Amino acid sequence: MPGSADQTPTAVRAAEPLESPYGSRLLGPAEQSDAALRLRVQTLLTFSLMAANVIGAGVVVVLLVVVIPGAAPSPRAQLVLIVAAAVYVVGALLVGGWIGTRRSLRVLNWAVTGREPTEHERTATMRVPLQLTLGQVVLWGIAMVVFTALAVVVQPALLPAVPITIGFAGVVVCANAYLLSEFALRPVAAKALSDDRPDRPHKGGVRLRILLFWCLGTGVPVAGLLVLGGLALGRGGYTTDQLAVTVIVLGGIVLVFGLLVTVFTSRAVVAPVSSVRDALDRVRRGELSVRIPVYDGTELGQLQAGVNHMVRGLADRERIRDLFGRHVGEDVADTALAGGIEFGGEVREASVLFVDLAGSTTLAATRPPTEVVDLLNRFFAVVVEEITRHRGLVNKFIGDAALAVFGAPLPVPDHATRALAAARAIAERLPVEVPDVVAGIGVATGPVVAGNIGHHSRFEYTVIGDPVNEAARLTELAKQKPGRLVASATVLGAATAAEAAHWATGEDVLLRGRTATTTLATPQEPAPEVARPA
Repeated sequence: MPGSADQTPTAVRAAEPLESPYGSRLLGPAEQSDAALRLRVQTLLTFSLMAANVIGAGVVVVLLVVVIPGAAPSPRAQLVLIVAAAVYVVGALLVGGWIGTRRSLRVLNWAVTGREPTEHERTATMRVPLQLTLGQVVLWGIAMVVFTALAVVVQPALLPAVPITIGFAGVVVCANAYLLSEFALRPVAAKALSDDRPDRPHKGGVRLRILLFWCLGTGVPVAGLLVLGGLALGRGGYTTDQLAVTVIVLGGIVLVFGLLVTVFTSRAVVAPVSSVRDALDRVRRGELSVRIPVYDGTELGQLQAGVNHMVRGLADRERIRDLFGRHVGEDVADTALAGGIEFGGEVREASVLFVDLAGSTTLAATRPPTEVVDLLNRFFAVVVEEITRHRGLVNKFIGDAALAVFGAPLPVPDHATRALAAARAIAERLPVEVPDVVAGIGVATGPVVAGNIGHHSRFEYTVIGDPVNEAARLTELAKQKPGRLVASATVLGAATAAEAAHWATGEDVLLRGRTATTTLATPQEPAPEVARPA
């Protein structure tokens, strides 16, 4: 708004940082250092892979010892399998974790060194969770082959219990490894997608993710339950107690594992949606500088990026509107934005106020340019503040003069009253606040044509008519009057009685360029208290 150029518009004020930009406080703030990011990612990845494998080893023990129908492992078989399992799990954790973490950090080197990624590095970063999961598939596939071979050697009766058990546990581990690593890598994914990518989601997107999680959390466990039921029926000799234990344990595993997968799935879907919801709520409160970290490679990431683009567009529009309003006035800007731009104008009853400095040529010749600019800014600050406060429009600045209109582009019923009150307020403030300048002020009223003139590539909103010329001529005359303020008596006739009481009519003069005389009106001496319309 004119007169408030030093104020930041409320609609584009700075946004507070998001409390959990990645959907969890474990992942840290968006502005964390590269060292903190590296430590956080490495810790979470290592812990998630170890946790997934420990859970898988526990599932193997429970299924093999308690659940799987068939011959129980002999003491010798138990000893061999336990020792082999311990050695393999420790070795797999060390080798697999070392290889997986090393490869991942090599791919993520750009993120922990603070540089922008290449297109290849962006793609490789988004594939890290899948690569870690494939590493677990390889490790558990090797485990299935190794332990099946051991079972054949030490106790063939354990077939097919061992491969089924390891296969089932491998599914648990791989599912958890994928979900946990994708969660741990959200801050890095956000950096990879920092320019509001993806342009298109990963193949399959959310639909494929939901189907995959259903298969891992429900399909595979239930299929395992069916296989074990088939083994029990095929072998026979399975007691009621054994059947009950099998159903209870497998049902518990299915429930727990299904719940775990469902929780991670829901968090993977809800977290991006929640970030969008929070951002939109902030936009509603006017925080157009808010940005959402885009850390999802599916349609949800596109949704996050879309909101960022929308907010950026709103902020640009608000800045343009603010700049536009400062140039042409808030009312003109609002009218143009609401109804578009049309050339031509319409006739309005309006009052015109013209204010012009006296001796500006001498002022410019005797003072440094920077001092002249500062003086003009202080002069126009008084003019703009009073005109705006009285609901007028500063239509244009003409060098060291200003043209204001009351009653256009929006109609103002008491435009004459407001123009006279604004003129008196300016005349009273200028000698006190800007004593270095002398300005003449003229006020006239009548029909004017208000609208856009110019060319379709460059135009301006202005008012044209006899009141504009009359106000300019009155300003020249006012520079010679003691109060530096002259109005046409016609304005008094259109104003309220309360405002007219502040003025006194005087002589009739023939202004330059006019054919009829104008009755002058000047503020009464001493000037009464300035009227301040609401």
